[in-house]
Amino acid sequence: MWNKLAFKVAVLVNTVLLVVMAVGGWYLAGQQEASLEAQLRERGRMESLIGAKLVGRVLEEAIDNGALTLAEVFDRDYTLIPGFEPAKYHTKYDTYLDKAILTMQDEFLKDDSIVFAAAVDAKGYLPTHNTRFQQPITGDVAKDLVGNRTKRIFNDPIGLKAARNLDEGFVQVYQRDTGETMWDVSTPIFVKGKHWGGFRIGFSLEKMAAAKLALRIKLAIVMAVILLVSTLLVVLTVQQAMFPLTKFTKVASALADGDVNHKIDSNRKDEIGQLADVLERLRISLKAAMDRLQKGRATRSSQAG
Repeated sequence: MWNKLAFKVAVLVNTVLLVVMAVGGWYLAGQQEASLEAQLRERGRMESLIGAKLVGRVLEEAIDNGALTLAEVFDRDYTLIPGFEPAKYHTKYDTYLDKAILTMQDEFLKDDSIVFAAAVDAKGYLPTHNTRFQQPITGDVAKDLVGNRTKRIFNDPIGLKAARNLDEGFVQVYQRDTGETMWDVSTPIFVKGKHWGGFRIGFSLEKMAAAKLALRIKLAIVMAVILLVSTLLVVLTVQQAMFPLTKFTKVASALADGDVNHKIDSNRKDEIGQLADVLERLRISLKAAMDRLQKGRATRSSQAG
């Protein structure tokens, strides 16, 4: 196979093409991954902003309706709920929020990239977690750490920064105490013009990594298909271009064997046409030389006779 010129050309051309595509694919993958991250950040910003606005409105309406006072909404006297580790607490407003915002917060989890979506006060207290994190207590500490996370104070450095943050869509890398690593996107919650806390969105980095891997696989498949098609096209094109050379190889072989009586003709103007002209001149020269040789032999033969 390697002795075939078409195959050699195809290999050389596609080696160069592979290098170009690899560099281009690496660049495109980087651009697409950056775009994916930017889209995720913007989605997190918008969703955390929506959550913050909704929770702020719920608390303000509770004040306006007399269900809670401003002081109760900003209650920081956390009442310990006995028998839990990590500790859980009640406030003067948490029971109200259990009814008022649970369904709303769960709506965010319809996006399977979102691990959690919950409001926390300025000290990191989370009064009402998503339903998936309010599972019945089992007594298994490891299982309950994952399944029941409501009414805890998340005052780790990341949690406090999210709770005290005053910027929309503030992004941090969050190493959760369950072992998961995710993006934490938070937006401040204001109640009656005062900073109450923040609305936190947890985005799964595993989902993003899976999306990046899927993107790379798609690019690799596209590159493989392009290389395969390119190889076939180059081989076919070179074989077609080489077809006249096969004919002229036979002609040259015939000339070498002394067959100088068949005119070599080609109407092509390219290099193959030039080769045909050279072979034709060679045929004419050989024929003339052979004719002279035959005449010389004939003359010497008549003189000898």
